[in-house]
Amino acid sequence: MISMVAMVLIGAGALFFLAGTIGLLRFPDLHCQLHALTKADGLGLTLIGLGAALLAGSVGDIARIALICAFAALSGATCGHLIARHARRGDAEGRDV
Repeated sequence: MISMVAMVLIGAGALFFLAGTIGLLRFPDLHCQLHALTKADGLGLTLIGLGAALLAGSVGDIARIALICAFAALSGATCGHLIARHARRGDAEGRDV
């Protein structure tokens, strides 16, 4: 039963990653693309991390999965912010981004 719930969580997380990728490719401007990508990837990462934690064999494995998810979430949010800030500065200086 736990493995079925884990597989559903991992599958749902993969679908959110796919939705974020589609948003990245389909939305017209950089800010909409970043919004779709960071929001969908954040939820996808959380769902996949929860599914993997359910399949983990020990508390140590769960702790490592949680750390990986936390570092990936922090780096994704930071990179999205830096890209948006760089694009905004480029627009203010009259450059094409």
